[in-house]
Amino acid sequence: MRHREPKRPPLSRGSGRPGQRGAALLLAMIILALVTTLAAGMVWQQARAVQVEAAERARAQAAWVLTGALDWARLILREDLRAAQRRGPLYTSLGDSWATPLEEARLSSFLAADQDNNVDSGPEAFISGAIVDAQSRYNLRNLVDGTGRIVPAQLAGLQRLAQAAGAPGSAADEIAQALARAFAPAGARADPQAPLKPERVADLRWLGVDGATLAQLRPFVTLLPAVTPVNANTAPAEVLLAAVDGLDLGSAQRLVQARRRNPYTTPAAVQALLPQGATLDPTRLGVFSAWFEVSGRLRLDGRVLEQRSLLQRDLGRVTVRRTERRSFATPAR
Repeated sequence: MRHREPKRPPLSRGSGRPGQRGAALLLAMIILALVTTLAAGMVWQQARAVQVEAAERARAQAAWVLTGALDWARLILREDLRAAQRRGPLYTSLGDSWATPLEEARLSSFLAADQDNNVDSGPEAFISGAIVDAQSRYNLRNLVDGTGRIVPAQLAGLQRLAQAAGAPGSAADEIAQALARAFAPAGARADPQAPLKPERVADLRWLGVDGATLAQLRPFVTLLPAVTPVNANTAPAEVLLAAVDGLDLGSAQRLVQARRRNPYTTPAAVQALLPQGATLDPTRLGVFSAWFEVSGRLRLDGRVLEQRSLLQRDLGRVTVRRTERRSFATPAR
C-alpha cells in the first residue's frame, strides 16, 4: 500500500509576520508621499513658469508702450522747434505745446475705435507723462570748467539758490568740491580711488554729499552732460537768483510774473526788467532750451512701470541721451 502524507492545513491571511506587514505598509506610504510631493512640485513649477512668462510679457508690453510714448514726445519737441523757427525769435516758454502734461488716461482711449478695439475691450492699462524743461533748473555742471576748476561766479549763484531753498550754508561748497574732484582732468586723476563722474543729481551721494541736502535742492537743480544757461521763461524765482548776479528774490518773482503775460523773446527783454546793479550774462541766462526731461508712467495689471529720459534738441533733431526705468507693484486697496 502507498503511504500517504498527511495534508497540511492552509495558511491563513493573518499568519504572516507582523514586522513584514508593517514594513510593506510603511513602504507604500513613503512611495505615495514621494509621488504626491513630486506631483505637487511639478504643478508648482508649471504655475510659476506661467506667472513668470505672464510677468515678462506684461513688462515687455509696457516697455514698448513707453518707448512709443517717448517717440511721441520727441515728435512734439521737434515740431515745436519748427514752429518756433517759423514765428521769428527763437525762444522756449511754458506756453509751448510740449509744456502740457498728459494726465492719467486709459491706454485704449488712444487707440483706433472700432468693433475689435474700443474702450471697453481694451486692456486695463493707464498711461500718463510730462515733458519738463531741464534748463528750467540750475545745471550743476556749470560749477566747474573744462579743467575741473570751480567757477567763482557759478559757485556764488548756487550759494544764493541754496539759501533760498533752505539748504545748509555749506551745501554749495560741498557740491562744488565734489564735482571738481570728479571732473578733474585725466592727468590729475592718478589716484585709483578717484570718484566716477556723476550723471544724475542722485549720484552726488557717491561723492559724499548729504542725501537730505540733495532732497532740498532737487526741485531746483539738475546735472546735464554739458554747460547750459538757465531759461528765463521756464525757471522758478529761486533758479533765477543763481543765474543773475545782483538779483534779489523779490525781483526774481517779478520776472516770473512778467513772463506769464508775455514770454521773453530775447535776453535783452529780460535785461530791461532787471533792477539796477543786476547784470545778465548770456552764457548763464537765456530764453531758449535744448535739453528736456520726459517722464512716462504706465499702470498695467497691478504693476507700474516708470521711465525717465533725457533728450537733447538741436537743429531739428531730438536725441535720447539717457533713459532709466523702474518697476514696482501698486499697493493693494
